[in-house]
Amino acid sequence: MEALELTIEQKYERLGEILRSMGKVVVAFSGGVDSAFLLKAALEFLDRDQVLAITADSETYPEREKHEAIQLAQELNAPHEVIHTSELNIPGYAENPTNRCYFCKNSLFDHLIPIAEARGFGYVVFGAIADDLGEHRPGLQAAHERGVRAPLLEAGIKKSEIRHLSRKFGLRTWDKPSFACLSSRIPYGELITAQKLSMIDQAEDFLIQLGFRQVRVRQHDNLARVEVPASDLAEVLAVAETVHAKLKEIGYAYVTLDLKGYRSGSLNEVLAPEQQAVNTAASV
Repeated sequence: MEALELTIEQKYERLGEILRSMGKVVVAFSGGVDSAFLLKAALEFLDRDQVLAITADSETYPEREKHEAIQLAQELNAPHEVIHTSELNIPGYAENPTNRCYFCKNSLFDHLIPIAEARGFGYVVFGAIADDLGEHRPGLQAAHERGVRAPLLEAGIKKSEIRHLSRKFGLRTWDKPSFACLSSRIPYGELITAQKLSMIDQAEDFLIQLGFRQVRVRQHDNLARVEVPASDLAEVLAVAETVHAKLKEIGYAYVTLDLKGYRSGSLNEVLAPEQQAVNTAASV
């Protein structure tokens, strides 16, 4: 007989049990939907001095996201620090292999684990969720190898449930668009450079300033492939000349609009099934 699915409330109670069993946690805090909810829960179930949020600032992390993370931590009254990292200095990362996220997460944990150990925090935790087990997530393997925990995943909490609970608890991130590092905009095998990351950041910032909330600018050499939700395609076409002119100014020779619309991890669509399932063998 299959086990009954837990209710959202039961999953949240389970999350509390997991966090309390850890005692003191360092939270890898990007300011996104999942890490913001994890930080909120940690502060709810643990004492304030048992929680430390750390944000890693690097070339792949937009300034707007860093500033929002700082503001969110202040709103939550969470102990918070920003550290500086550089993915481009990680051997093998810039070559952009299909397991690029493994290198990134492993390097992040290289920074966070010593901080946790030096300050008496028993665990480093990050915001992986139940939905991640069905996607290409090499970072889960790095977490598994390093003993880094994913309480939301362990409690079986899904993205839709995080958004529901975030809204209930008054977190303004409840409807924040999904975000991934800027390197995820560059096809596997194409070299990642600081210049490319800067171009992507500038292009996405411009589109966000125009009012588009969920945006990806995928960079294929000197071509920008813009993804927005299918419902926003007509709005982009209405300002096509403006968008084209700005992205040409940024440095793109060609600007295209993906007619299928935004979808998370679209660059994973070229991977073989066995590559997409690489994370399932290392589920937390």
